Amino acid sequence: MDDSYPQPETADIELLEVLKAVGDPVRLQVLSVISDGQLYPCNTEAFGLDLHKSTLSHHLKVLREAGVTSTLVEGRNRGVRLRRADLDARFPGLVDGLLAGVVTTV
Repeated sequence: MDDSYPQPETADIELLEVLKAVGDPVRLQVLSVISDGQLYPCNTEAFGLDLHKSTLSHHLKVLREAGVTSTLVEGRNRGVRLRRADLDARFPGLVDGLLAGVVTTV
């Protein structure tokens, strides 16, 4: 897969941007799903969400631009995964703390 979407370098990930990104219940739900480190297709079924495709695309873009996720491209397919190692390097314990408070009823 080829990572062709822009995202901040690890050193440029800002705590405030990460917190703003995951401050939305839908994006927090996405975080809880991708927390296993696997690559997920960019579709609403993968996240158990009842959203329009463009709405999900917006949420995934916010997460990527904040440095929370990477969006990977292979042909016409897109996949998203958590940048766990990068986030742990910048903010140790943050992801675990966020996930500890997740209630998956979006």
